[in-house]
Amino acid sequence: MTKAQVVEAVSTITGLSKAVVARVIDCYHEVVSGGLKKQGRVTFAGFGTFSVSRRKARTGFNPSTGQAITIPATKVAKFRASPALMKGIK
Repeated sequence: MTKAQVVEAVSTITGLSKAVVARVIDCYHEVVSGGLKKQGRVTFAGFGTFSVSRRKARTGFNPSTGQAITIPATKVAKFRASPALMKGIK
């Protein structure tokens, strides 16, 4: 499902304009990313938890040359669905 489809669906359900729904979704992304930066975790009861995880540096290979390269350590965002959400999609 794309963002445009989500905006359309929420607009239909709530009766709000697509512009308002799109702005709310954009604000939601800002709040979640801000929460991850500050606290490293954002939890929505009954939906799931976003968290920040560290990925260690590792050795990879350039597929075109086969040369070994070092992939640096980085932070990645993770999402773990709640049991209630998982039950709803099964």
